[in-house]
Amino acid sequence: MIVRTTAEITGTDRDVTSEDGNWRSKRIVLGGDKVGFSFHETTIKAGSINEFHYANHIEAVWLIEGTGKLVDLDNDKVYELGPGSMYLLNGHDRHRVEPETEMRMLCVFNPPVTGREVHDENGVYPLIEVPA
Repeated sequence: MIVRTTAEITGTDRDVTSEDGNWRSKRIVLGGDKVGFSFHETTIKAGSINEFHYANHIEAVWLIEGTGKLVDLDNDKVYELGPGSMYLLNGHDRHRVEPETEMRMLCVFNPPVTGREVHDENGVYPLIEVPA
């Protein structure tokens, strides 16, 4: 059994902030925990524009605080997001998140991230295998 709090993760290597300071992700469960997924609490700053493309991962996102827009960059479809909204990037969808207010969300990645990934110029995380 694993029990963790976001308080104990804060300020550790599991507490990751983007280079531009637009988002912060607390990595609660990572690939090294060997459960087949990773689980994160992510906060994105109001007024920021954030482009992502998880070409190697499926991500499910549940927004628990804040409002904003999700833009599907493959067809320019715009989705309004608020507390209780969920989106699933099941097609490795290129997307943009535009928070109107600070957004706090819970995210699940499969395969799990290890915590060492850095978004490349296209917003993609590389696939880093966790040793068995």
